[in-house]
Amino acid sequence: MVSFWPLVRRRILPHTRLVTEILEKKTARRRLHRAWPVAAVGFITLIGAAGFRSVPSVLLDPLHEEFGWSHATISSAVSINLLLYGLISPFAAALMDRLGLRKVVSGALVLIALGSGLTIFMNSSWQLLLCWGLLVGVGTGSMSMTFVATITGRWFVERRGLVTGILTAAGATGQLVFLPLIARLATSYGWRLPALVAAGAALAVVPLVLLFLRDYPSDVGLRAYGAPEGSTAGQRVEATGNSGVRALSALWMAMHRPAFWMLAGGFAICGASTNGLIGTHFVTAAHDHGMPPTTAASLLALVGIFDVAGTIASGWLTDRWDPRYLLIAYYSLRGLSLLVLPSLLGPTAQPSVWVFIIFYGLDWVATVPPTVALCREWFGVDGPIVFGWVFASHQIGAAIAATGAGMIRDVQGSYNLAWYLAGGLCAAAALMSASIGRRIAVA
Repeated sequence: MVSFWPLVRRRILPHTRLVTEILEKKTARRRLHRAWPVAAVGFITLIGAAGFRSVPSVLLDPLHEEFGWSHATISSAVSINLLLYGLISPFAAALMDRLGLRKVVSGALVLIALGSGLTIFMNSSWQLLLCWGLLVGVGTGSMSMTFVATITGRWFVERRGLVTGILTAAGATGQLVFLPLIARLATSYGWRLPALVAAGAALAVVPLVLLFLRDYPSDVGLRAYGAPEGSTAGQRVEATGNSGVRALSALWMAMHRPAFWMLAGGFAICGASTNGLIGTHFVTAAHDHGMPPTTAASLLALVGIFDVAGTIASGWLTDRWDPRYLLIAYYSLRGLSLLVLPSLLGPTAQPSVWVFIIFYGLDWVATVPPTVALCREWFGVDGPIVFGWVFASHQIGAAIAATGAGMIRDVQGSYNLAWYLAGGLCAAAALMSASIGRRIAVA
């Protein structure tokens, strides 16, 4: 009797196994990976936290009119907020490793709600510094861009740049949602109701964080999205030691590499030319030229629309192109747009202003995905914490610009010098980005 088993084993079984593997892979692709719901929760959470980001630019003039505080004094509260927003970031990243995402993020949202809500009771400028500066600064800093870097670093291998862009755009989406509403409420009902709305938005997403956010893919029996078989990507790493010590150790390590200083310097200028200058002073500057505050706020919200598209596109490009070249292009184009802004502002939104808004929106935080990618390339598993320090420099730059531009406005009666200085600094940031070398990613 002739045995067919050798023939079956050589010719048929390999093809059967191949078909089975193909079917299993197709089934796995059709099943939604848990990383995407986690990213969605992160996106909604960042939108909720972004409610307060719309408040300072709209309430600057109402607070000045009611309390008589100078623009520099009110801007100082914003500067403290921006400064803490950055300086808390690296410690928050280490604390997320220690305590977990849910505890840190939910606590941060509560602080934001307290800082915004308690302002309705204030009658002195030091209380503004406490609420807007300290409470909101610590809260927003605890879930800033390091939150984005932590989620993408733990949950994604493939599409990491794209998801970084999407989550970064959440802040702009929040601005888009809240800014026109905040401006209209402030015009119709005064500044206190908008402060309460921002507080309520932060509290509203706390249950979502507690119910659906998870720390690592391994917590639900998965690997990171796109991680190959046998990869440790997405596995829980138990943090040991003091979180503050770890954050400082990462800074000490990074400080010995020139790439860190180039990234930090460029990102400081990024913060000065966005949150510190345009984000804080655009509405007032446009009003100085006769534009109604509601119109100026709507234009600033429009920045948020194009910011979403620009940041997501930047994430997609970061997955495909050298992030250094992207940074050079972003900073150069931003600088040119700031240099021409003083000649564009007027009582109405002329087509040239619309062009500026669209262009600036596309470029607003497009710098984040390539900067996160370079931090991971140079600093490996410590990349999110190092990015926290780089982001701290972003907020230092924003804080200096917020106060500095307010002082320029008080002394000269216009913001023109602030726009010109920021344009020149953006050219310097492009040069810094060009000087960053290449390094093989550590992890």
